[in-house]
Amino acid sequence: MDLYLNSLSFTANIVAPIFFIVFLGYLLKRVRVIDENFINTASRLVFVITLPALVFMSISRTDFHAVFNPEQLGFVLFGTLLSFIALWVIAKRWIRKPEDLGVFIQGAFRSNYGIIGLAVSYNLFSDSGLAQASLLLALVIPLFNVLSILALSIPAQRSGSSSLTSTAMEVLKNPLIIAVCLALPFSYFGFQLPEVAQKTGRYFANLTLPLALLAIGGSLNLQSLRNTSAQATWATLSKLVILPVALTMMAWLYGFRGQDLTMLMVLFGCPTAAASFVMAKGMGGNAELAANIILMTTLGSVVSLSSGIYLMKVLAVI
Repeated sequence: MDLYLNSLSFTANIVAPIFFIVFLGYLLKRVRVIDENFINTASRLVFVITLPALVFMSISRTDFHAVFNPEQLGFVLFGTLLSFIALWVIAKRWIRKPEDLGVFIQGAFRSNYGIIGLAVSYNLFSDSGLAQASLLLALVIPLFNVLSILALSIPAQRSGSSSLTSTAMEVLKNPLIIAVCLALPFSYFGFQLPEVAQKTGRYFANLTLPLALLAIGGSLNLQSLRNTSAQATWATLSKLVILPVALTMMAWLYGFRGQDLTMLMVLFGCPTAAASFVMAKGMGGNAELAANIILMTTLGSVVSLSSGIYLMKVLAVI
């Protein structure tokens, strides 16, 4: 009994602070302490400045040779591509509208790993978890963006070449990708920043998670749940239950254990990225469906991520 109580307490300490801040953002928006301008500005600040600073600081201060795990990166690539293909093959059999198909696929595979994943990884494994998560983020950022473009453009029979070209340029200009590229030499060769630069970077990095989580909470619209469709429900179940369970089991059978296995579970089990709404709206997809998937997966991940971490703890994986 003590084992289960300790595991439950461990899980609550990991997950609860993250979603308390998300809920606080929702409340502050409701009582008009923050507004849409704050949310837009905070989201932009996180994307352009503070999250790249967090990624840079976490990677640059880490021994690259100690955390680099090509097998884990390879499994993430394999698992993401497998999920994408499986979702496409299954969904096109029952989703007829092109504007719905792409949004469903994107919502079911694209994780909000840059915010929720980093926060959970840090709470679980401190600096080593954050550094490992940052390297995984360097892979999934371009991967998610390219696959999302394919999901949204091909069903609508858009010109794939121009979309892919513009996507490639956006990936290259992505602040997170730039941060990773700048940080890797520091990590690989053991370079050190001057103390004043390290302190400045830490100040910006420390802003990231609370600011981003408040913005996520402030952007939630619970009233939209009234218009929830079967497609949003199945996308949510796929994102939070079916794919994380299947891929985590595959990772375990392959031989991943401990921190590596838990990090994979968190990556595949994170809610749908908020950026999927922006991309769906900009490319002519069903924006309402995208918003519902984001909302349902964000709320549902409170239970699903907590359950996953709890099981990992009970089974002595963590």
